[in-house]
Amino acid sequence: MTRSMIAKYKIEYSVQFRRHAHTSHHLTDDPVGATEFLMELLERGFRVIGIQHEGTPLSEVEFNRMLRSAAQMLAARHLCQSLGISTEEERFRFGFSG
Repeated sequence: MTRSMIAKYKIEYSVQFRRHAHTSHHLTDDPVGATEFLMELLERGFRVIGIQHEGTPLSEVEFNRMLRSAAQMLAARHLCQSLGISTEEERFRFGFSG
């Protein structure tokens, strides 16, 4: 018998259209994958409604920590692209890359 497992991370987000918003969610067991997905949401300007870990909503501190990490990854990526520098140089000069 197979059992339905709760995904470790559930990210609920909203895409705004002209007259309505479409709410959806992303499920993953990978914390890095969850952070990368948050980075994509931030880059596209989608509204992050909530993040759950193993079915429980994250505390405000944990929620902010995940978003901060995604924002730092996004900033690092943009700096590398805009300045034409490697991730090592970005880390040395700006300190965003993990």
